[in-house]
Amino acid sequence: MKYIVVTGGVVSGLGKGVTISSMGRLLQACGLRVTAIKIDPYLNVDAGTMSPFEHGEVFVLNDGGETDLDLGNYERFLSLELTQDHNITTGKVYRNVILKERKGDYLGKTVQVVPHITNEIQDWIEATAKIPTSEDGEEADVCLIEVGGTVGDIESSVFLEALRQFQFRVGSENFVLCFVSLVPILSDEQKTKPTQHGVKDLRSLGLSPSIIFCRCTEELLQPTRQKISSFCHVPADHVLSVHDVKNVYQVPILLQQQNLHTLLEKHLNISKMGGPNLGAWAVMANAMAQWTETVQICLIGKYTGLQDSYLSVIKALRHAAIACQHKLDLQWVEATDLENDDQEAWNKVKNCQGVIVPGGFGNRGFDGKVLAAKYCRENQKPYLGVCLGFQAMVVEYSRNVLKLEGANSTEFDESSPHPVVFFMPEIDKTTMGGTMRLGSRITKFTHPTFDDGSTSILKRLYQNADLVKERHRHRYEVNPIYVDQIHEGGLKLVGRDETGERMEVAELPGHPYYVGVQYHPEFKSRPLKPSVPFYGLVLAACGKLDAYLEAHDKA
Repeated sequence: MKYIVVTGGVVSGLGKGVTISSMGRLLQACGLRVTAIKIDPYLNVDAGTMSPFEHGEVFVLNDGGETDLDLGNYERFLSLELTQDHNITTGKVYRNVILKERKGDYLGKTVQVVPHITNEIQDWIEATAKIPTSEDGEEADVCLIEVGGTVGDIESSVFLEALRQFQFRVGSENFVLCFVSLVPILSDEQKTKPTQHGVKDLRSLGLSPSIIFCRCTEELLQPTRQKISSFCHVPADHVLSVHDVKNVYQVPILLQQQNLHTLLEKHLNISKMGGPNLGAWAVMANAMAQWTETVQICLIGKYTGLQDSYLSVIKALRHAAIACQHKLDLQWVEATDLENDDQEAWNKVKNCQGVIVPGGFGNRGFDGKVLAAKYCRENQKPYLGVCLGFQAMVVEYSRNVLKLEGANSTEFDESSPHPVVFFMPEIDKTTMGGTMRLGSRITKFTHPTFDDGSTSILKRLYQNADLVKERHRHRYEVNPIYVDQIHEGGLKLVGRDETGERMEVAELPGHPYYVGVQYHPEFKSRPLKPSVPFYGLVLAACGKLDAYLEAHDKA
């Protein structure tokens, strides 16, 4: 196993995740299998209980792991299926060591940060790197490791010490350290001092980077490369420019042009590495700049102040737009603005070509989502509701079509006379972390045929599959008591779980695209393979859905 570690300096948010994902894509293009690990130095066991405003979205894995959004970057770029063990946090490491100490595994020993914590980290990395994550089920050739935060943070010091030891455990021919830094431009000059100081801090910890990735708004000049080379103890051709490009999908191409694959092949002594062939990826990345048509989608949420809160939703919309060969024009609307009858917000909803209402928690903004669902239903506007957006569809239809006065979710009104959405009976009401219905679950299209003989649009988009596997993250569901009334009343609950009692998919027959899903399809979307419900929304918004379905039904 070969290990490539990526750390960052100067400031957070430089794009270590995109850099490491692009590196992985390039290695895959050379015929290697890769896997990825994200180290998060916070004390939380996982990201499940964090506020989206503070940490961005929680990315859910197949096994139910609630993780950092960077694991979403890895899965999307590299077409991997990671596990919760691929996200290492301080909380997980210390919990494991303390549990071992209580069991007596260290009996007679004084349990210390070095060697017990650092050994736990190294053992975790080695064990996790061997878990198959690619589609063929084979063990990876290269493990990519991203260390969150920046060099010098108190929180990450124990992980950097563990990695310092790890380089000797696995051997220098199996370990490469990379450093991502910022090269700001001041007075038209590319400044190298932040990078120099970052590398100096890293070397003081016993780690010396072999490759330096320099984030800059403009391409790195040769004198800048040479200066960084001189002061940071690396050859000039090991200082790579990761400057702004038209889209993130061009970053692997950018790294290929600077021969990153050749550098890694030499450092890691990889014998079976072929020349990179980015193929369809490069075609897609370069074609995007040529498209002239735009599709405008309105995202109605409650965390719009931080776009990372909806990162996977944004990516899924972009993947769908790529498949339709359209540029994405994403309009943001705060759900509470619709409740307050803000005309600017309503104009965005009325003028867009499609509406997405993603998941969320808490009462704020829910009625605004219900109003959006009502407007789209009545005005034949393409609508996709995900998780809470699906529940908003059910509540809206119950109130305004079925005339169930006061219909609501018990999340927002426990005394509702018509609790059409309620708390799942098996969920723990006292423990918050890791207690939701999480991970990959089966959805069966149990009621795919409508009264007029037509078939569910979503089933047709899923290539008429009888069942699909998608990822979930929720505590509330459609109340089984109201299922028959809602279904027979016109909002067809076409997809259900294996028991037939838990509602997964809702559709409105006769509408261009009015679909709700309890699951989170955005987590499985890929640049070259968009999420099916999102693809359907964008196809409908572009006016291409009927032609697409007709062509694929014949096929």
